[in-house]
Amino acid sequence: MKNLIILAALSIGASVAFSQNVLISDQQNPCEPSIILDPDNPEYVVAATVLDNYYVSADTGHTWTEYELHSSFGVWGDPALGVDTAGHFYFFHLSNPSVGSWIDRIVCQKSTDQGVNWSDGSFAGLNGNKAQDKHWCAIDRSTNYIYLTWTQFDQYGSTNPADSSIILFSKSLDGGLTWTDAKRINEVAGDCTDSDNTVEGAVPAVGPNGEVYVAWAGPEGIVFDRSIDQGETWLDKDIFVDPMPTGWDYGIPGIYRCNGLPVTDCDISGGLHHGTIYINWSDQRNGADDTDVWLAKSTDGGDTWQTPIRVNNDGIGKQQFLTWMDIDQTTGYLYFVFYDRRSYADMSTDVYLALSTDGGATFINKKISESPFVPNPGVFFGDYNNIVAHNGIVRPIWTRLQDGQLSVWTDLTTTEELLVQTDESRHGSFEVKNFPNPSSDVVYFSFNLRKPSVVDLQLFDSTGRVIATVIGHEKWDFGKHVMPVDLHQLNLPPGNYYGKLLIDGEEVVKKMIVVD
Repeated sequence: MKNLIILAALSIGASVAFSQNVLISDQQNPCEPSIILDPDNPEYVVAATVLDNYYVSADTGHTWTEYELHSSFGVWGDPALGVDTAGHFYFFHLSNPSVGSWIDRIVCQKSTDQGVNWSDGSFAGLNGNKAQDKHWCAIDRSTNYIYLTWTQFDQYGSTNPADSSIILFSKSLDGGLTWTDAKRINEVAGDCTDSDNTVEGAVPAVGPNGEVYVAWAGPEGIVFDRSIDQGETWLDKDIFVDPMPTGWDYGIPGIYRCNGLPVTDCDISGGLHHGTIYINWSDQRNGADDTDVWLAKSTDGGDTWQTPIRVNNDGIGKQQFLTWMDIDQTTGYLYFVFYDRRSYADMSTDVYLALSTDGGATFINKKISESPFVPNPGVFFGDYNNIVAHNGIVRPIWTRLQDGQLSVWTDLTTTEELLVQTDESRHGSFEVKNFPNPSSDVVYFSFNLRKPSVVDLQLFDSTGRVIATVIGHEKWDFGKHVMPVDLHQLNLPPGNYYGKLLIDGEEVVKKMIVVD
């Protein structure tokens, strides 16, 4: 038996209902949603959907007010949202101007009243009648510089080999009033067919020292680029990340069109994984009937990338698709939202949320949709969902189809609830229990190993922050292990706490209640 200084007792606990879905809107056929909250005032949340709908919440997403966006440049979908340290929100979208060409620029509108009212807007990327599409933004919260990346098509949908697609970058140094001339940052161009060989999916991220990171998909698979001088210069050669077998444009039964375009983000939390860059996507490398969600990461500024790990933890032969990722920069935790059909043999579709507390080494998967839905290939469903996370507040957003009606939803499940394991605490190779719980003094934590196993255990507070690493990847003998735990040594105030136990990589998360 191992001797430990600190050990947490974890309750067996009853099954908990996690789903706390909130209908944001079922008006105007909403889809392709985006969502953002103000980290300094997280009660203010703004969401948006195609074509020109936006929604404002002043209570962290419990209730919403719906509005319609207007601009002299036209509002034509692909909503993408940002917020700066002054609490000013930014709404980026495609254009449809009365003078000009359809989607000929990326429009930026600004709100200084928590997303209720918006400026007429500024724009980036106007280049004759070339199409500007699939944009995303990142804001450096140390400078409030706004970085914007997107795809330019010589002619959208063209099959002419003389037409190409490229990745462009622009920035604003004055709160979105003006934008620098767009510059090309990719090495290898794509075609204009809006499919696997088109370069798309450029989602920028800001690094810990102001670096600008971005990845995209195209004829070379997933590639990565960076700037260390606020976007003035970029690498001469794109860095290869993953071959993305079968490409980013794939079919899902019941979905009008679907893609696995990458999402890039960087941990600037100051925690254990500070500076790690992550790229999240989905593809069909395991077969057209087995779409999976993937995560690759780099710990050296993007020079090299680790082998991708699968985020969804189900068996083979099921569909997970349209993923999005965000990092809670107070903890460094990774959150993912995606559609999931692991429980069905037909097109019935759930929404899952995945959480990684250890830099993408392991994942908790939770179904958050309260009931499945069945999509219709005759109804455009949008090209993405979205998620935002901050200080334990997690707000995924997704599109649903019910009885022919599109609607957009969020969920109020907290990180605290996500960390609770709802499965039985009995597994093929081990058994877990603890007693007593609640406790104010001494508790006993026990697990019965049916074979020698590698054990990890971390203790979390109710926001999901790691407060102790109890067992750090140690080899334990088979048999029963029982240890007393002195809660006074932990110096924990009364409240709810959680422990994540990994035994040979198999995970159990349990709740511990500390009382006076």
